[in-house]
Amino acid sequence: MSLDDALALGAAAWDALSAESHRPLPFMSWAWHRAWADAAPPDELASAEAIALFDASGGLRALFPFALRRALFHRVPVDSLTWAIGDAGCPDHLDLLAVPGTDLEPLAAALDAVPWRIMQLGNLGAGAVNARALGDRIAAHGHTMRRRALWSCPRIAIDGDWERYLGTLTPTRRQTVRRKERSLRRHFAVTLTDYTAATLDEGWRRLMMLHDRRWPGEGAFREPRLERMQRAFAGQLAAAGRLWLTTLELDGASAAAWYGFALGDTVYFYQSGRDPRFEGESVGLVLMARMIRRAIEGGYKRFDFLRGDDAYKAQWTSDHRATEEIVLFRRGLAGRGLLLLDVAAELRSRIAPRRVGDA
Repeated sequence: MSLDDALALGAAAWDALSAESHRPLPFMSWAWHRAWADAAPPDELASAEAIALFDASGGLRALFPFALRRALFHRVPVDSLTWAIGDAGCPDHLDLLAVPGTDLEPLAAALDAVPWRIMQLGNLGAGAVNARALGDRIAAHGHTMRRRALWSCPRIAIDGDWERYLGTLTPTRRQTVRRKERSLRRHFAVTLTDYTAATLDEGWRRLMMLHDRRWPGEGAFREPRLERMQRAFAGQLAAAGRLWLTTLELDGASAAAWYGFALGDTVYFYQSGRDPRFEGESVGLVLMARMIRRAIEGGYKRFDFLRGDDAYKAQWTSDHRATEEIVLFRRGLAGRGLLLLDVAAELRSRIAPRRVGDA
């Protein structure tokens, strides 16, 4: 079926499958795919399809949104089958939506009939058991499968209260967090504003303004399509009561913004912004500390920074989980050629340059 037809199954059907997984999958949700579809160029939306598996009573057992697109693989144009949403918006922790124990052979057989040369299932979460099981089933049809690590996703495993968490930080970091917040309150009237469905337009305007001030002409929202997609997703989150969009004001002036969401037992940090005029006051640090504290006091079990080994994330946690990619190469000469190309590229990346005179 088309992705539009799959979305017509409704949010409840998608989210019921997500709830069956080892943990919620925010970027495999109906809301994320709906937002992507509403912002996608017509040609990309037209290429997006889905395969659904139903049991004898009509119950939905698995749903696989995908697209077959022409892409470069080590500079070679190739027909690649991948997630329908691609990598737009940097989705992490992906997995096949499926009820545990579902026989995935019918799905593997249906995918085998699609004329792909390689299949790339990237950004898989650390516990993406369904996608790995599907990869094994497809490989059993005579294709070759490789797995590789992708992104590091720092996270905080929450256990205890705010003071206990601070005790896990370095003494310098712990003192900095406390000192910066005290300093702000001494010199400014500090206000935190949370935005809901009723006030989302104003909150989003402030986030865009502060994000652009911090990364003028760059940043995560530089493309109008991505900004539309994120705004639509935020609207779905707000309607479900899962949006975490907060600004920090100093003497009434917007100084920093924090955008993320909560799902299940996890709070996800997605984007931020801040006014460079307040760089010396470390407004980004203070607001991040407040949001981590809110997650701890709200009884959540994880605070996920999503992808990227940014230096500031390492100051908050040393724990992380890695995403990975499964790549399948179609049986036959063309597939074997692409596999050899992939192996050669990996070997080149492992060989460090040697200086003249090195032993």
